Order: sequence, then C-alpha cells, then structure tokens
Amino acid sequence: MKQFLDENFLLKTGTAQRLFHDYAKDMPVIDYHCHLPPAQIAADTRFENLTQIWLYGDHYKWRAMRTNGVPESYCTGDRSDKEKFMKWAETVPYTLRNPLYHWTHLELQRYFGIKDLLSPDTATDIYEHCSALLQKPDYSVRNLLRRMNVQAVCTTDDPVDSLEHHQSLRDDGFEIPILPAFRPDQAMNVSNVANFNAYIAKLTAVTNIAISSFDDFLYALQNRHDFFASMGCSVSDHGLEEIYADDFTGSEIDAIFNKIHGGKELNDTEQRKFRSAMLIHFAEWDWEKGWVQQFHLGALRNNNTRMMQTLGPDTGWDSIGDFSQGKALAKFLDKLDSNNKLAKTIIYNLNPADNELMATMIGNFNDGSLVGKVQWGSAWWFLDQRDGMTRQINALSNMGLLSRFVGMLTDSRSFLSYPRHEYFRRIVCDLFGDEIENGELPNDTKWVGKIIQDICYHNANNYFHFQQPVVKAAEQKITA
Repeated sequence: MKQFLDENFLLKTGTAQRLFHDYAKDMPVIDYHCHLPPAQIAADTRFENLTQIWLYGDHYKWRAMRTNGVPESYCTGDRSDKEKFMKWAETVPYTLRNPLYHWTHLELQRYFGIKDLLSPDTATDIYEHCSALLQKPDYSVRNLLRRMNVQAVCTTDDPVDSLEHHQSLRDDGFEIPILPAFRPDQAMNVSNVANFNAYIAKLTAVTNIAISSFDDFLYALQNRHDFFASMGCSVSDHGLEEIYADDFTGSEIDAIFNKIHGGKELNDTEQRKFRSAMLIHFAEWDWEKGWVQQFHLGALRNNNTRMMQTLGPDTGWDSIGDFSQGKALAKFLDKLDSNNKLAKTIIYNLNPADNELMATMIGNFNDGSLVGKVQWGSAWWFLDQRDGMTRQINALSNMGLLSRFVGMLTDSRSFLSYPRHEYFRRIVCDLFGDEIENGELPNDTKWVGKIIQDICYHNANNYFHFQQPVVKAAEQKITA
C-alpha cells in the first residue's frame, strides 16, 4: 500500500514518476490569472497566523465548513482566528475525496514541512508551528512567491483601480513581475441603474473626464486601458455568465446609455445589446495593443439572496450555471475575426457539459497565424480538481493540441495556493506515463518530457510575452 502524499503522489507508473521528477517538478510558475491582493505584495506582508493567510477570503473552505455544520461566526464572523482554525481542522477529516483534502495537506507539506494530517488532535500544534513560521522574514508574501518558483503574476484589477501598489512594486525593483489585468465587468454591468451610475462617477473621478454620452464613456475607459498598458498590463479578463453577441447599431447604444445614465432601468434586450457593444470595443482595444483576452464563462453567482445581503459577493454562494454558450460565442469570435481584430484569446467554461463545445470552438479560429492563438483554458473553479482537470485535458487532447496548451493558473486569493500547479503537473505526467506504459504512446521520454515542460511553462511564457523584464525566481528560491 502506498503512503499518502509521498513523493510519487498521483503518479501510478514508473514512467509517470520519471516524467514528473525529471521534467515537470522544477519548472517555473507563470500565474497569468489570479486574485492575489497587490497591496499585500507591495507591503511584503507577514501574516500573524495561519488563519489569516489560509482562511480569510477562502470561500472553498467556508462552503465545506458550512456543509459540516459550522456556524457562520467561524467562517466570516467575529470568532477569534484560532477558533476559526480549530473549526476548519474539525472539518478537514470530513473532506475526504474533495480536492480540499489534497490541497490542504500539500500546502502544509510544501510551505511548512508538516506531514501530519490535520485534525482536531493535531490542530493546536500545527496552528502554533505555522503561525510562528509565518512571522519570520522568510515567510513574507514575496518570499512565499520565491519559495514556489513563481516567475510572473497577473492580478485582477478594475479599470478604476489606481494601480498604486503595482507602481510601488516596480519602484522597489521586485524581481517577480506583478502585473495588472484589465477586468472591466462593472463597466458593462447595466442590471442596476444606481450601481452603474456610481461606477460612472468613479470613472469620472479617476480620469478627470466629464461623462455625459456614450462616446465620453468609451473615451474614459480607453484612457484607463492605455494607462494599464503603461503599467505593463497585457492581459484582460471578463467574468460573464455568457458571451453577449446581440446585433446593435451605434444609435441604439447611444440611446441605451442615455437612458440608464438618466436614471431609467433597461429592459433585458437593451442590457444585452449594451453588453454586446462593450465586449466588441474591449476586444478591439485588446487586439490593437496585442493583449491576451480571457473570458470566464458559466458561473451562476449570488444564488442565496439572504446571505448575499448579509455578506456580499464572493463569499461562497455561487454555482455552475447551465447557460447556452456555443452560438453567441461563435458569433462574437467570428465578428472579430472577420474584421481581422481577434486578439489572442483564452476561454474558460464552468459547466463540464460544455467541454467538447469549447475544445472544438477554439479550432474554428486558430488560423495558423500564431501558435495556439485561441486557447481553451484550464479547468476552472468547481472543475479545478483531479476529475475536472483530467476531463479537460482529455477533451483537448482528442479535439485539439494539448501540446500547445498554456497550462495551469491559480485563480486564487491565497499565497498558499501554488501547489495547485504541482497537482496539475502530477496529473499531466500520470496521464502521459500511463499511456506510454500501455503502449499507447511511444516510449520517448525525452520528447514527451519536452511536451510536458511546454505545457507546464514554455507555452505560457511564449504566449504572454510579459513586458516587464523577468528575473528567474528559481535563482532566488528559498529552501524550506
């Protein structure tokens, strides 16, 4: 019987083990989409205890705790940090076969050298040991990034963000580029009149541009797009239920903007037309600058009204949605391609029923002008686990070129999430190793190893071309 979480965890065959240890394990990490707070990186924060770095803002853990009967006061409430951790420790043994069980123990091992299983019996010792380490300089957030061999990070930032912390990091000369990503979701969210007009006020304040028409609105947003580019941004991102690709005219969009800016609610058709127009403008700006555009599709958000009103968004009340994705997505990409304005594009789906749709959709717009120009992104959110990753990898292998895939990202708010790259790499190596040993792939470890290194690092490095010079974090790596 194999030991849990040993050096060959998830690697069933000798070939898989060689592929991981000789080729994948030590490749640098490019985290091209995450939600890490740049303020904490700029301040080189040291967390006071394990709860602060591990449980604050982690709705994955909160959902598990709630399901385990833990009251909200231990999740987002006013209980002490240690009390919250003890409730998480009580929950962990019940997360068997949930990816949280693997992630939890990978993170304890990789960052803190702890091989004990987390449970109520071990919780106090683990909490005190990790909390003591976190207060040392080697465990500041910048050193945690170095420890995990991170070579570049893209945060997620609204157009009205000042990017002051990114500027501070550039001024400091921090060798790992922490780059902004342009996330303009609020600029096209016209479902609430008051919220949209409040956003216009913020945009006016940050640009000093008076906004009284749709042209003014676009001008101010393009001003921010240009500013983000000056700060090293080369990536945009959109979190949408679905792509909007309704037909519209310029006069219709002018009238729709005037209506909502005048304080009147929009009907569903008007909302869809406005969002469709905004997506086209954003996509064309991305193409003009040579950016990569990303679309995260399919989340059904804020389903629990009572808890949304109490706690706000991003607190664990979201699920997979069953939106129709194919026709509008094809229409949107085709409109850009027809005008020769389709930027490099990554599409992520949250509903696994859309896997084959996405795997075939990208092939419609890979025209040979660039290697892997249109990508199907890594298994996302609820699919970011062993089965979800395997299904995404297999569908892409069957219907596209896995060898040209830009690979894994964290999509996380936690500085302890980087073992997810290791998890992904182990899964990839296991799949290749199994098929080599079954005679389904040639026993050419050198070539397969090269393909695996491309998936783990080189494809993303070549695809994004981040502007800020990169100093290899591997040379700065801290040994635990």
